[in-house]
Amino acid sequence: MAATLRDIDRFEAARPRLQAIAYRLLGSACDAEDAVQDTFLRWQAADADRVEVPEAWLTKVLTNLCLNQLASARARRETYVGQWLPEPLLAGDPMLGPADTAEQRESVSYAVLTLMERLSPGERAVYVLREAFGHTHREIAEILDITEAASQQIAHRARKHIQAGRARAEVDEAAARRVIEEFLAAASSGRTEPLVRLLTEDAIAVGDGGGKVPARAKAFEGAVAVARFMRGLFLPGKAKRDLAGGSPEVYTTVANGAPALVAVVDGRVIAVMCPEITDAGICAFRSQLNPDKLDRATRQWATTGHDHGTPLILTF
Repeated sequence: MAATLRDIDRFEAARPRLQAIAYRLLGSACDAEDAVQDTFLRWQAADADRVEVPEAWLTKVLTNLCLNQLASARARRETYVGQWLPEPLLAGDPMLGPADTAEQRESVSYAVLTLMERLSPGERAVYVLREAFGHTHREIAEILDITEAASQQIAHRARKHIQAGRARAEVDEAAARRVIEEFLAAASSGRTEPLVRLLTEDAIAVGDGGGKVPARAKAFEGAVAVARFMRGLFLPGKAKRDLAGGSPEVYTTVANGAPALVAVVDGRVIAVMCPEITDAGICAFRSQLNPDKLDRATRQWATTGHDHGTPLILTF
């Protein structure tokens, strides 16, 4: 059955919300776009006049498509080269979705998206629908074809897993920016000691190169090991310039709702580093280097009229 203009308009009105759900479920903007498009194809084939609540119908179809993708993604990630990290989204990207509540902001933070990889597909779906989009357990039960009691139990288990990974309190955005500036100054100094003082004892540094950009297969662990790695990373060198295709400029930006660093060469984003900054110090650096996961960030960076300010590091 061909969709009418009215049907298409109803879908387009729901598209931003569907994209935001899919991104949180999949951790990939590209995969999220595919899931939303598949949902549209099913909407086109449905008898829309018989759908009582289009938003609920679309959410159910999308969520189950994402669950199928998550199941297959787990198998693909077993053969992924190196560490797998989510695709970062820069400030202003509509796929970030609503950010009115603390739960909505947390659900799209880079740290929580990474933690959600530990959840089962069902736990992830319940967590996202409940925490980020405020669905009742009755609605979630209908979407996932489970009982309300099961939804409540799954939500409790998912929250427990997420909270266990975020035992320390984060700092506000202004304080986080100051820490990042201190970090860059320390990293550029060529000395390890100033960096160690900014890190928690159990700090980690992990990068996702996807086999296309060199990145260590295992995370650096511990303040000293992370500090030494960061000191070397920010030292100038011809090999680094050759690898990057030029001399990167490093800016502070906002990715997934929190201060971050972005490295840019000739308008092309080559890396997004998302520090996790707590009241005890920087506990993690998660860096996306895989060019396949930076196309969208590059397009967002090039948004007409957006002022990125002065780079904190001009050359490597």
